[in-house]
Amino acid sequence: MDFGFTTAAYVVAAVLFILSLGGLSGQESAKRAVWYGIAGMALAVFATLIGPGSGLWLASLVLLGGGGIIGYQLASKVEMTQMPELVAGMHAMVGLAAVFVGFNADWTIGLVDAAQTSGEPVVGYFAELVAKKTQVEINILRVELFLGIFIGAITFTGSVVAYGKLSGRLTSAAEKLPGGHMLNAAAAGLSLLCLIWYFNTGGFFPLFLMTLAALFIGYHLIMGIGGADMPVVVSMLNSYSGWAAAAIGFSLGNDLLIVVGALVGSSGAILSYIMCKAMNRSFVSVILGGFGGTSGPAMEVEGEQVSIDADGVATALNEADSVIIVPGYGMAVAQAQNAVSELVKKLRAQGKEVRFAIHPVAGRLPGHMNVLLAEAKVPYDIVLEMDEINEDFPSTDVAIVIGSNDIVNPAAQDDPNSPIAGMPVLEVWKAKQVFVSKRGQGTGYSGIENPLFFKDNTRMFYGDAKASLDTLLPKID
Repeated sequence: MDFGFTTAAYVVAAVLFILSLGGLSGQESAKRAVWYGIAGMALAVFATLIGPGSGLWLASLVLLGGGGIIGYQLASKVEMTQMPELVAGMHAMVGLAAVFVGFNADWTIGLVDAAQTSGEPVVGYFAELVAKKTQVEINILRVELFLGIFIGAITFTGSVVAYGKLSGRLTSAAEKLPGGHMLNAAAAGLSLLCLIWYFNTGGFFPLFLMTLAALFIGYHLIMGIGGADMPVVVSMLNSYSGWAAAAIGFSLGNDLLIVVGALVGSSGAILSYIMCKAMNRSFVSVILGGFGGTSGPAMEVEGEQVSIDADGVATALNEADSVIIVPGYGMAVAQAQNAVSELVKKLRAQGKEVRFAIHPVAGRLPGHMNVLLAEAKVPYDIVLEMDEINEDFPSTDVAIVIGSNDIVNPAAQDDPNSPIAGMPVLEVWKAKQVFVSKRGQGTGYSGIENPLFFKDNTRMFYGDAKASLDTLLPKID
């Protein structure tokens, strides 16, 4: 059969994926970029079904239909606040798929060896490809599938733990078993020995033993990372899943899988690096589960949190000329983005300057706040990144913090022993007045105390963000 169409379709799909990634860099082009990605994936799946190794149509259609139904049901029930854990769950599935595909490739190599020894014919597209390879090429294939399984297993258990931390099923605190990093190093060393063993013998046991070690590394590595670093972890696991897919693509001889895996892997790694830079954290420290750390106890916070009611907030807003709003995960939890959008409309109708300040790691997923604000029809031109707006706080009359904690925490600048010491933050405390919409007096997901809440120019607007804003809106003239 002529597979020229499949090759051409793979090229077009790869271009669509690249356009999709490029379009996601801007809010206005993001929706079009998503459709590029959908079209590219649909084309890739269709070309694969009719390309090399095609067959088993009924099983393929059943699996596609079943997976599509499950995916639709899950996605349709997921709230925006659950997007980070949904992404982590998808990464887990990619990692598990890489493990199974790698096992199947190893099993096929064994079948080909047995068939060639007995003189029986080799059946199946992939088996025929393996049968044509030299011993050197077979050895290279074993290294490729070994790496694919290794990365896939780490991605699987790491993503499961990330899902548990993000969804609240596991503690957000960094936890390690006795022995800490030495256990991870020992498991990595065992995996290297298994690679040498597998390369020389081709047996399944060293492959299986390495898989167990990699599963442990993924679990223990992510358990050792605290809640404040979870946005980086999600991006990092995205990168891992891409490299696992690329390695398996080499094993299967699938060019598109290699290209897509490399795109996902490299983009995830770059995004992780950007977020680490935004948090002033060492990339190596984060991905290894918290090497380094503070040298002493964090500073004690003095003072008390002073509350304010809707009337007090309304008075300040009606008198203000400039307002900056800082959204966080608490806004997403309360589904308050539409109420925030309505507040912005009212304030701008009075001729006030209203803008949003977005930190690179706001929420539990990069871009989370941007998506919520776009959903609420907030104009793109008033949504600014931290570097664009941070110097404007001293000349701002009112800063409103809605469900944010670490990204507005002055301890990042003032306390060298704070877990977020050195992290660039939005300097809201420099505004003339600061109102913080917060459910209660707790420390939030990351468990880090925030001195902002105790400052003289800060007032706490307690309560559910949406309910608080619904009470506030009628009082805005």
